[in-house]
Amino acid sequence: SGTSGDERQTYKYQWLNEFAEYLSALQKTRPKLVICGDYNIAHQEIDIHDPKGNKKSSGFLPEERDWLTNFLESGYVDTFRHIRPTEAHRYSWWSQRFPTVRQNNKGWRIDYIAVTDNLAGSIINADIYPEVKHSDHCPVYVELKI
Repeated sequence: SGTSGDERQTYKYQWLNEFAEYLSALQKTRPKLVICGDYNIAHQEIDIHDPKGNKKSSGFLPEERDWLTNFLESGYVDTFRHIRPTEAHRYSWWSQRFPTVRQNNKGWRIDYIAVTDNLAGSIINADIYPEVKHSDHCPVYVELKI
């Protein structure tokens, strides 16, 4: 996360770029990849409860969103959006600073399962489970037919 200032945000961009380079190299020997994790980026306006109010917030900055767009365009599929391209108000994280945001579903979709393009046809289902409350995140899910 880059929420604690410019130094942390700079490190986030460096890490994201190094991660993409690592995956590019890995794909040469393992062409089918499933990448799961907390990217700390809400990709599109549909992925955040208040896009206008958060346009200058780390996690929804244009540079971060561009990185995620470029990452996906480099050969990956956002499995949730593949199955649910227009489904709104589906989030995987809610700030714990404000206790009512989860209750009111004012969240962000920042947890992703991405697969390489060659697995896109194998995606059967993808979902988010907001009712599971073990942390400020909830589980995300993909079912693949391999």
